[in-house]
Amino acid sequence: QVHLVQSGGGTVQAGGSLRLSCVVSGRTFSGPGTAWFRQVPGKERELVANFRWTGAPPYYTTSVQGRFTISGDNTMNSIYLQMNNLKPEDTGVYYCADGPGWRYWGQGTQVIVSS
Repeated sequence: QVHLVQSGGGTVQAGGSLRLSCVVSGRTFSGPGTAWFRQVPGKERELVANFRWTGAPPYYTTSVQGRFTISGDNTMNSIYLQMNNLKPEDTGVYYCADGPGWRYWGQGTQVIVSS
């Protein structure tokens, strides 16, 4: 059974930083990687960044390039999302996801960026 457990998030002023963590247990498959998505009310869940365990370059959606950094630690079975220079439009619920077709999801964590 695959489980993703998230930590981090919170409330920060614009320009501030936050770090999200996601521990992935039970991962036995290869796939597109482990990713961070965010959900804003009234909008579709958006892929923010994807960490590829193969060593291929990570993916970032355009709006976070240069501000967010995704990283992974194989020994800790974890991925992280370092979010710098946060903007109010980064506000949302962030989820980590893994597995074929993003089958497995973390519990979500709220990020609020105030202006």
